[in-house]
Amino acid sequence: MAGIQFWPEMTGLDETLLKRMESFKQVVPIFTNVIFDTSQPHANVVFTDMFSWLDQVLKVIKAHPETLFVIRAHPDESRPGKASQESVAEWVQERGVDSLPNAVFVKPDEYFSSYEMIQRAKFVMIYNSTIGMEAAIMGAPVLCAGKARFTQLETVFFPQTRAEYMAQLEEFLTSEKVSAPEVHRLNARRFLYFQLFRTSLPFDHFLEPDGIWPGFVRLKDFSPQDLLPEHSPTLKAISEGLLQGGNFLLPEV
Repeated sequence: MAGIQFWPEMTGLDETLLKRMESFKQVVPIFTNVIFDTSQPHANVVFTDMFSWLDQVLKVIKAHPETLFVIRAHPDESRPGKASQESVAEWVQERGVDSLPNAVFVKPDEYFSSYEMIQRAKFVMIYNSTIGMEAAIMGAPVLCAGKARFTQLETVFFPQTRAEYMAQLEEFLTSEKVSAPEVHRLNARRFLYFQLFRTSLPFDHFLEPDGIWPGFVRLKDFSPQDLLPEHSPTLKAISEGLLQGGNFLLPEV
């Protein structure tokens, strides 16, 4: 969802949460995804789906009262015009997660900074959300449960079986300190650069916000000549990819 502004503002962690964090030995944020995301069928290589993973994580939460787990819903979960019909918020309510003394649920429309939470975390848990890559760039250890674009490189801890994942999670929770190797940060930076400046094809010449729903677009008025490969780097990359076996990448500058 690059380029979409989900929130009108971003705030720091509030005093109530900060005081609650201080009463625990350690803090572990859990960043979820949206179940309808197109990445999900590809992500489910260790767990059946994200909710299957969350059910296993819930058992761990109950077994570790010394740890405060902060479950953060993805902001796209309640976006107008695209709200999820199967949400983490519903899962939290059905499982009674909010009643646990060592669990906090952050709704998708709560605007506090995830980055400040990452800075205070012992390690970070994700399913396959992009914030895992951002956390890796920040130097945080990231435990990933689902296949993501960035798991093609060594950017996060990504156990390949459910048993290995649960064992790694337990090890992280009981270790005095968890550190990420420097290669995670370097690879995450490289991956983000490639994603932003080589693989992302800009269509801003042809599309504009529809003015109704955040993240929805409509066609602009443009000349048919603008669609010729020689007039658009984006269309050139697509044309060469389809007709000449190209790699659909923008040229490096």
